[in-house]
Amino acid sequence: MKDKKVVFMGTPEFSVPVLQMLIENTNVVLVVTQPDKEVGRHHELKASPVKECALKHNIEVYQPIKIRNDYEYILEKNPDVIITCAYGQIIPSILLDTPKYKAINVHASLLPKLRGGSPLHRCIIDGYKETGVTIMYMAPGMDDGDIITQRSIEIKDTDNVGIIHDELSIMGRDLLLETLPNIFSGNINRIKQNSDEVTFAYNIKREEEKIDFNKTALEVFNQIRGMYPFPVAYTTFNGEIIKICESKISDKEKGKPGEIIDATKEGITVMCKDKSIIITKLKPSGKKEMTAKDYLNGKNKENLVGEILC
Repeated sequence: MKDKKVVFMGTPEFSVPVLQMLIENTNVVLVVTQPDKEVGRHHELKASPVKECALKHNIEVYQPIKIRNDYEYILEKNPDVIITCAYGQIIPSILLDTPKYKAINVHASLLPKLRGGSPLHRCIIDGYKETGVTIMYMAPGMDDGDIITQRSIEIKDTDNVGIIHDELSIMGRDLLLETLPNIFSGNINRIKQNSDEVTFAYNIKREEEKIDFNKTALEVFNQIRGMYPFPVAYTTFNGEIIKICESKISDKEKGKPGEIIDATKEGITVMCKDKSIIITKLKPSGKKEMTAKDYLNGKNKENLVGEILC
């Protein structure tokens, strides 16, 4: 496959293993990624993980602000195929149709489930029992192209978005490597997506990060692990924002939603709509992550009981 010219389009850490695999096995002539972003209090420009990987391998990087307006340079590279993985912009049809082998996307869900930008988070938050990776042809609509191949994994209660991120990133790399020879030979069976089974994984909004204890304990538990270690769900206690990193479901059923009903070395037990969760790891504002046991050191645990998280 070293004779195949590839333009790769991606941005976050999730995409890096796919790019590294393509560098080793194909001729990557250009990497397209999002513009550098300002980070931190000093607003320093930071390159995307994909850009850093490309520069490390001396591969040219192109960073259009709006690719729908600035795509000609990509066409000038005359790629045999365009491969995308979590790029972050809608790609114009001319880029999808011009290459000999078209445009291929690595998507982190079992399409048609969880189309959109946050499938890693939503598969846990929405209570899915499995997820996976889809290799697909790109189409003008959001993640609605024909499926080439898929691979799945079970979502365990011990999984969080960080674990799923790492597993699917490697799975996407490996599945694409297995699939590319068949794409180039034409030995594939394109599968139309079933429109009746479509669900969406819209990007996480800031207001969704706040825990609503009026939801069931299972919903709160899924939200916490579906947002850890990024962006991290939070609640407020006495006006202070506290990020909740880990929890488990408890069978205790007393009190009103948001009420602390117990505080022990096991954790902080908070009532939800139906039963309670035990917060086992948290991050107070301005401090490092810590176990609930460490957080409770020096505090009067009895005084916490009856307080409200909101």
